[in-house]
Amino acid sequence: MMATKRIAIAGFQHETNCFGVTQAGLHEFEMADSWPSMLHGAQVISETFGMNLPIAGFAKAAAAAGFEIAPTLWCSAEPSAHVTDHAFETICEMLLDRIRDVGDIDGVYLDLHGAMVTESLADGEGELLRRVREVVGFEVPVVASLDLHANISAEMVDNADYLSVFRTYPHLDMAETGARCVPVLQRLLAGETLYKAFQPVPYLIPLHAQHTGSKPFSEIYQLPERFEQQEILAEIALGFTAADFSDTGPSCLAYAATAQKAAAAAEEVVHLFVSREADLDCSMLSLEETVSICRERRGKPIVVADVQDNAGAGGTSDTTGLLAALIEGGTKSVLMGLFHDPESAKQAHEAGEGARIKLAVGAKSNLAGHVPVKAEFEVLALGDGLCRYTGKMYGGGVATLGETAALRLVGHEASIDLVVTSIRNQCLDRAHFTHIGLDPTNYAVICVKSTVHFRADFEPIAGDICSVSSPGAFLCNLEEIPYTCISRRLVNTRCATVASTGTG
Repeated sequence: MMATKRIAIAGFQHETNCFGVTQAGLHEFEMADSWPSMLHGAQVISETFGMNLPIAGFAKAAAAAGFEIAPTLWCSAEPSAHVTDHAFETICEMLLDRIRDVGDIDGVYLDLHGAMVTESLADGEGELLRRVREVVGFEVPVVASLDLHANISAEMVDNADYLSVFRTYPHLDMAETGARCVPVLQRLLAGETLYKAFQPVPYLIPLHAQHTGSKPFSEIYQLPERFEQQEILAEIALGFTAADFSDTGPSCLAYAATAQKAAAAAEEVVHLFVSREADLDCSMLSLEETVSICRERRGKPIVVADVQDNAGAGGTSDTTGLLAALIEGGTKSVLMGLFHDPESAKQAHEAGEGARIKLAVGAKSNLAGHVPVKAEFEVLALGDGLCRYTGKMYGGGVATLGETAALRLVGHEASIDLVVTSIRNQCLDRAHFTHIGLDPTNYAVICVKSTVHFRADFEPIAGDICSVSSPGAFLCNLEEIPYTCISRRLVNTRCATVASTGTG
């Protein structure tokens, strides 16, 4: 009888915005935010069980396959500027020591992002995978899952036997992507050889144009399933454009029984990207166009995405350009969130529900050129910030928002309710509003500080959806980003200022 295979599992996730404001130190990886706090040993399985996380998907599928799982460490920090050297070195040391400490293992699974940049390293995951190889050697299979926004490098490919990548944005298949590593690991442990092919796509794509429910990605992401029928594994990443790194951008990986089959598959994927470049819609509404559309809205809500102030892409989540424009335009029936503003949340808690207080909302992160909105607000509701997700993407998980307040603008023609939090989170789930008593369906306009993830839970209630070009720390007009390291050109398509709406 074949001996049970023992697999060490770990996770270390960060998506780095090289143009962000605050760095990710060790504390940011230890604390809970959109995802759980740092997990150790058995907690890695128990505290992620049933969640739509890659490591949870892998653990479930691995147990079903009869593997013995040796959990070590898992951590994540909200996207931000660079990971500090101290945090990276500390976490790497813990992770590697625990892989050593679990004893004899037959394989390794890592839950990574693929766009980590540290103070000293442009390719955080490439370095981590290299160090894992130093510990386990090349005789032990190493597989990993990556985010759809991974900036994949040759070093990452060389040091992993297989890299599995999300295929949806919003990321509805995170657990599924982790689980997809299990049958590949079984093949590798059985002695099968998988040849790799890695090929970059020659242009960068802004994130708000990466929605996989729209063309051309709804077509491009059909290729992996078709290749499976030919016994080829194809993985496609779209890249994270705020990481200033020579390997930033989309790419394709293919694995097959021969090098020729893998190379041909990768070439076909890249050819499709090139042929569909003109189909990309990178348009955003101006603030003036957004206000005009919102004032005319009737029927189901219009959902306005403040795409350049997305905490989930390293934004500060406290810019006030859109809020100020809606106030000036006298816009009615508006719901906005989430504003990262611990100071305003604290003042609201001190004043109590029902109180009217003067606040300076937003612009607390020292992002150049931004100022708070000073106005009187009524405190509608207060909360402790423990928010259980209800949407498809994170359903079953809990967001940690810190002291939270729902506020209503007072003394203006505009009627606007907004949610301020003490911990930075991307607004991607209706629960971010409903947990504090605000029902998004009761509003004509819903403004979310998110880029695409909000679509999973807000699209079903939306009459229209639009992206707005309001200033923030996550630039979506790539021509405005002061890159110094990228090696690929920007997408050649209608970009940045053309008005566009629709549920697409």
